[in-house]
Amino acid sequence: MENNSNSIARQDSRVVVITGAGTGIGRATARAFAAEGARVVVVGRRIEPLVETADGHERITPLSADITGDGEPERIVQEVLTAHGRLDVLVNNAGIVSSGPLGALGPGVIGPQIATNLLAPILLARAALPALENSGGVIVNVSTAIGQRGWPDNSVYAATKSALDSLTRSWAVELAPRGIRVTAVAPGAIATPIGAHQGLTPERLAALRAWQLAHTPLNRIGRPEEVAWAITQLAAPDASFITGAILPVDGGAVVA
Repeated sequence: MENNSNSIARQDSRVVVITGAGTGIGRATARAFAAEGARVVVVGRRIEPLVETADGHERITPLSADITGDGEPERIVQEVLTAHGRLDVLVNNAGIVSSGPLGALGPGVIGPQIATNLLAPILLARAALPALENSGGVIVNVSTAIGQRGWPDNSVYAATKSALDSLTRSWAVELAPRGIRVTAVAPGAIATPIGAHQGLTPERLAALRAWQLAHTPLNRIGRPEEVAWAITQLAAPDASFITGAILPVDGGAVVA
């Protein structure tokens, strides 16, 4: 059995890439990995929030990139390898929500969600494969617990995240012979700015929070740090026999 000091040494030398790391779960996860001693590259469209994520954390490096852009996944991986020489953990966290009933869904609502929530993780994981194989690395996808249930007026978002769950299971089997583990977390109601990013009014956001509380047995909204803890644990060297798992971090919402 490997001793704990060797496990800690491996954690200290790891390089982690996190998308959508300017706020919320991505920011908390970046800081959690950095606290473990990993070198963390945080990716997002806007540089300012990434700089805020890195502020006071010398192991975090911002990288401005649109993960849905042509050639951007390859550029991200190449910049990471040029700067750090390796890639150990890829966290596909970036996601957008554009709510609306079926009759109101047009290409402008559907396309960006599919591009960001589904296509980008596929293309970034593909670009990272050689580096992850070299390091015996890990992919952690950020899904949603609510995607396992009906979610009226958010069907496209829920569908993209359910597809990410399916990718997690398929990749886990496909990539195991290459020494790559693939897992996911499925957050429930978490205190992030995603509602504000949707453009919800304070009244609609309050109504959404009330609905979430009514459907969460632990009767509270989760914290980004609680999801970050789950991500770091699934990616840890001590989790080396876990792959294909999708871990709910939702206060019991799925099982209620």
